[in-house]
Amino acid sequence: MVGLRFPVKGLPRSTRKTRISSSIMQNSAITPKYLAKVLEQFLADAPQAVAMEDGELLFDFATAKYSVSGEGKCILHLWSEERNAVRRVLDAELKGGILRLSVVRFGQAQPRALEICANPDRRKGAAKHAARNQYQHLLERVLLREFPGMKVEHLSSSPDLEHSFSPVYTRAVLRAGQSAFAVLGVNAEETQSSVDAVLTFGILWMDYQRQQLAGRAHVEGLKLFLPPGRAEIVRQRAAHLHPEAAKWQLYELDERSEICAPLDVPDTGNIVTRLTHAVDVEGARLRFAASIARIRVLAPAAEITVESASEIVFRLFGLEFARARLTPASGSFRNAETIFFGIGSAEYVLDENSEVLFRELVQGILEQRQPYGSPTNLFFRLAPERWLETLITREVRMIDERLDGRFVYSQVPAFSASDRAMLDVLTCTLDGRLAILELKANEDIHLPLQGLDYWARVRWHQQHGEFARNGYFAGRELSSAPPLLFLVAPALRVHPASDVLLRYLSPRIEWTLVQVAERWRHGVRVVNKKHAKGNQSPR
Repeated sequence: MVGLRFPVKGLPRSTRKTRISSSIMQNSAITPKYLAKVLEQFLADAPQAVAMEDGELLFDFATAKYSVSGEGKCILHLWSEERNAVRRVLDAELKGGILRLSVVRFGQAQPRALEICANPDRRKGAAKHAARNQYQHLLERVLLREFPGMKVEHLSSSPDLEHSFSPVYTRAVLRAGQSAFAVLGVNAEETQSSVDAVLTFGILWMDYQRQQLAGRAHVEGLKLFLPPGRAEIVRQRAAHLHPEAAKWQLYELDERSEICAPLDVPDTGNIVTRLTHAVDVEGARLRFAASIARIRVLAPAAEITVESASEIVFRLFGLEFARARLTPASGSFRNAETIFFGIGSAEYVLDENSEVLFRELVQGILEQRQPYGSPTNLFFRLAPERWLETLITREVRMIDERLDGRFVYSQVPAFSASDRAMLDVLTCTLDGRLAILELKANEDIHLPLQGLDYWARVRWHQQHGEFARNGYFAGRELSSAPPLLFLVAPALRVHPASDVLLRYLSPRIEWTLVQVAERWRHGVRVVNKKHAKGNQSPR
């Protein structure tokens, strides 16, 4: 755990983007311990990184764990459910978001290449461009075949940052006289997150074309083209858009056969979602009393979150630094408490040998995870939304005086067909109406539709009696009225496209955009609110 107090950007300028070689190590202060610092800082600042060895994917840090030792030799240990790897690090080079390492496997003498890429999308720009260009021609053929009598206009996948149009998507307009449809398609080579986000950019493209064609043609709606079997999230979200604002049409497009099949947007009866059971918080705290007492000695202000009957998490202002689990005791059939610590994917067992490292970690967080901490410090920058969430859950009524502070659940897991969503904050009003708080600390164009997604899941579970069945809101009678949706973000970090996107949500969704002061770390203060305005259509 050495080096977590020193971000990579704080390394000496002479080594920041230059090769760190064995010969340099012999003649300077660059030691195995220093290499361990570089590794720790890079990995802590890149939670979605991937490790590539000899051109092959070795680990994805979204699911893998690691530990680094710089004592005597720099040793990198990586593990996941599928595999385990230990490498001795000889060289390091940091450039362009890639940490290139020269490593040696135990029992072998020949060094080999290990690259850790901060960006999980490892495809080259040329390959992306070729795939998107090919898809653009394919989509044009399909449009002309499936919609005879209509012309394809404004076909493009070029980026347009001014209007928030991404090169990930191919956009076009189908037009016949004064009737038109906006079109957006995404190819099968793109990530699932890009597919899920297509509705956001589709709405913006449709709204833009309505403005551009005003007086010449009426843009009736939006046609979205998605890869087969990957449209579930988009379909669920589209079902909760304003039905009178536009015609929402979804299609699955098989790029090999060029077969195009329509999807039924209004059909939400087949939604696959599962709510986890509420945990017995008091019982878990008693079970982990020894671990809690040990952590409290060093960090009395640590926040304790019970994730399951066998695991609890410790955070400081929303930054997770340790967790305790029940693990099999050596030579026994009984379980024992084990504390693991680290930032991000880093994981170390807390014992006598690592106690000093743990103390250094906690001290570093306590010094910098403060309102007056340095914005360039890693501990200050990490997990800003969890920091904001921590402050809001302490007094949720600061967001709206109708909310009931006695029932506040944070990071509630709700599984759907293709992902594992985490509801930022789930609560209810004083009169028992469910309320969802979706939080963003930084500008995010997807805030409105991500909030819509969570609203739809909560509404489904509400209608099926899932909350009472799973132990939420014990002793509280909940209203059958649709949930309230609060979208919370710093005032200057609300994306300009949010107003457009919110106008297209279903009138059944009673939303409030809550803007808080920029200096929210010093105390959350609401500076402005915008509300849904009845059943008006954006037409």
